[in-house]
Amino acid sequence: MTIMNKRLTTVQHSNDYYLNNPLIHQQRQLKNHPSAWVQSFHCEDIKPLIICRGPIRKEAMDVFDEMGINNYGILLSEKDSITYTNALAPELRKLTDPSRVHRVPDYTGATKEERAARIQQIISIAKANAYDAIFAGYGFMSEDAEMVEAMEQAGLNFIGPGSHTQRAAGMKDQAKRTALETGVSVTPGVNNATSLALFAKYGREGLETCAKEHKLTVDFTACKDDEEKALALLAASYRAGIDIITAADIGAALQVEAKRMLAEKPNNRFRLKAIAGGGGKGQRILKSANSYTGASLEEKVEKAAAKVPALVLECLIELKTNGVGDNKNVLIEMNIDTTRHQEIQVVGNGDWCMTMGGRDCSLQMHEQKLLEVSVTEEELQTAIATAEAANKTAEVQQLKKDLDILRKMEHEGAVFGAAVKLNSVGTFECIVDGEAHYFMEMNTRIQVEHRVTELCYKLKFSNPENPQDFFIAESLVEVMVLIARHGNRLPKPERLPREPASVEARLNATNQALQPHAGGMIERWSNPIAGEIRDDQGISMHNPDTDVFMKYHLAGAYDSNIALLLTTGNSRLDSYQRLAEVLRRTTLRGKDLATNLEFHYGLVNWFIGNNINARPSTNFIVPYLTAVGQLKEAANQIDLNYAYGQIRNNYLNDCEASHKAGFDQALDRKQGLLLRPLQHFVEQPHNLSGWLSINQQHFSFNEQGLVWHKNPIALLADIYHYLHMDYVAGKPAANMIWCHDNELLQKALSFYNSLEQRLGVNSFAELEAALAGDKPDSMEQSQWQAVIAAHAGFQAGTEILAILPYLAKQTGFYELSVNEDLSIHIPAALTDGELQAAMAKVLVPPPVASSDEILAASGGMFYPREAPGMQPFVEVGSHFNEGDPLYIVEVMKMFNKVYAPFSGTIDAIFVETDGSIIKKGQKLFKITPDEVVVVETPEQVQQRMREHTNAFLLSL
Repeated sequence: MTIMNKRLTTVQHSNDYYLNNPLIHQQRQLKNHPSAWVQSFHCEDIKPLIICRGPIRKEAMDVFDEMGINNYGILLSEKDSITYTNALAPELRKLTDPSRVHRVPDYTGATKEERAARIQQIISIAKANAYDAIFAGYGFMSEDAEMVEAMEQAGLNFIGPGSHTQRAAGMKDQAKRTALETGVSVTPGVNNATSLALFAKYGREGLETCAKEHKLTVDFTACKDDEEKALALLAASYRAGIDIITAADIGAALQVEAKRMLAEKPNNRFRLKAIAGGGGKGQRILKSANSYTGASLEEKVEKAAAKVPALVLECLIELKTNGVGDNKNVLIEMNIDTTRHQEIQVVGNGDWCMTMGGRDCSLQMHEQKLLEVSVTEEELQTAIATAEAANKTAEVQQLKKDLDILRKMEHEGAVFGAAVKLNSVGTFECIVDGEAHYFMEMNTRIQVEHRVTELCYKLKFSNPENPQDFFIAESLVEVMVLIARHGNRLPKPERLPREPASVEARLNATNQALQPHAGGMIERWSNPIAGEIRDDQGISMHNPDTDVFMKYHLAGAYDSNIALLLTTGNSRLDSYQRLAEVLRRTTLRGKDLATNLEFHYGLVNWFIGNNINARPSTNFIVPYLTAVGQLKEAANQIDLNYAYGQIRNNYLNDCEASHKAGFDQALDRKQGLLLRPLQHFVEQPHNLSGWLSINQQHFSFNEQGLVWHKNPIALLADIYHYLHMDYVAGKPAANMIWCHDNELLQKALSFYNSLEQRLGVNSFAELEAALAGDKPDSMEQSQWQAVIAAHAGFQAGTEILAILPYLAKQTGFYELSVNEDLSIHIPAALTDGELQAAMAKVLVPPPVASSDEILAASGGMFYPREAPGMQPFVEVGSHFNEGDPLYIVEVMKMFNKVYAPFSGTIDAIFVETDGSIIKKGQKLFKITPDEVVVVETPEQVQQRMREHTNAFLLSL
């Protein structure tokens, strides 16, 4: 029995195609299969409660329906549906039975006590409504061993890794110990800070005394060494809900370890990670010793290590694990700055364990993934063959290394999964540095990007007694349910290829600099196109009665993700090109709406234009953003109307008087045609980045200046297509080429197509040479003169298009490039922290403020201090220096520390209460700056822009 996923070739709304396809619906319901063995694996009798939100909740609802599981319920946070009237959970458009929707204040609680209360509330809801299973998806409590254990003890079937696996692999310290015991490569560092703190406080001989002092029962005789004794004692303290060591003790212990590590590797940065963290939360970077000034290495090490206690506290506070009785262990590891982030999909039922290929998640920022791409043996072998055929020796060598690393990671992933008795799906996360790889952690849950894997592989479950008797699962959510329902009965499946390559872009509510942008109303979202898979929480579902898109307010109560956009291809290049087309044709509009749609369009085209097999490290995105910011900064200096006016005047000054009227009219008519897309590029530098990348072969510079290798008229037509501004009857004029401009453009394209055929030329260089030469025998002189005149008329004014390659040259945009070995060359300037911060402000200018005030850079929740009980960063009368922290703003669960843009003194504070809601542009502080900021007048701005524009005109 084979199940084909028709969503790859069908336009649909938020996965509804599955539900409307009888063949798929019937085949998913194994109970209806003619084979008794296959029937025995049906899951229709399970009744799950979904306690997650976002795209995974909607996906689970769809898959459950496909499987014939029709009695599921969902948990609904009041933050999803009450606080923001237009943020009503879109899933309720599908699940209209109120008895299956269960409201809670939030999904997890803000403190340990609230979390415990929420767990008991979920259990009560399940018991009261006869749910017998729990689906937690990803996020919130999906990796909470205490929650899973509580569910198991209550007799509920947890659809995900069990509590044993959660404890063995979910906590970073235990996972690292297990990895070392099983021969899995791990990142060098320290994973036993709590034990070290305990030894420092009580001594190795004082552990029994500590146990007696706190009335803790510990069987020390069962422990083989002091480390096991310490772990047993700490575990007893967690169960008792008391602290035998504090965060300060752990910080002091790690400070000692940090001094040793910093002295051994003074040029290396180190990463601190709270053991319960994930998705970049609960992690901080400790700068290298040599990044500090000092007369000796010892002095530099002391300065660097002095930051450790505060960083430890930040990690714990961010995860809300700083309460009494919480496990406060924090790891410190060598931070490999050139690392690539790869992960292996692992599946097991507690008896068997297998892998399903990998995903490259290196394209990320602030530990948040942005673009994820499949990594499979089949795809790498195809890429190797393609590179060998093109004689790309260095690329072949790197791809072969990648294949070897993938095989090793898959082997270790299966070994580790078996060691922790994985009984669901999990992710074996690694960092890759050159030819080495290191295990980071195992995520004991389904990943946000799991679709990238399931689009490349499917699982075939066969009857051990009859191989012809089988069923196939293509959904990892379905596999989770099968394992949860049937456990050890489920035979180890065979991994089968499905699609050669896949890629996913995370569509987030962020601004041009990828900073979270809370709020905003989605008022229109174009329908998915053929080949697009759009996973959202149901936002793009239309009104079932009117088929009209329903407005949605991005409340920002949880995270910034709006949707996951996926597609597949016959190769990585094919999948990226298809994703580029999806992004090109996606339209999102609304009030105060900011997304990273343009960023993704630019980034995907950057890779298409440079080398799709490039191996970016996790530090690529910020330099890339900086390069885009430089394009924007340079573009801001150009006055397009002034430039076109000067080009127009030059034509009129140079032509004969009898021709002036004709040129004047032609140039005026073409102004909108030429300037509209250029103005768009000025306003959307991410789109400009992508266009420059995929068109770099169409122009070059020599001593005389710019040389076009493609007809500027054809390039102009390509620009309109690239910007999704093609002429479509009935489309709003604001979103496409104007009809009279399109008539002119089509006339010019038709002219050149006919002329090239008649002259027998295949390139723009050949065409120019032919037009500069003698009249061809096939034309009369009058015809030839008319052709030359028409060519001059069509080309007149296209010089303004040179602004695009000019901006690339002025900013050194093409210096950010891919090397032959697939590594990426990042110019040193793009790694400069001051330049990066400056270009972020160019991409998203801060709110306009007077010289004596500081305004909120974004909306969110305002925190004036590092943590409750600590002193605020600034008070009235405080003097601050440029770069000092002023406040923290929490936007979509991301805590962003805001630093002073200049030095000054605080005269007044308008928001002081922890957790106050602030809006972008709101006045926060009245200050007296150390230096008065001089603001340019409009006349000075105009003069500056014209000077830069004149420099461009001189380059023509």
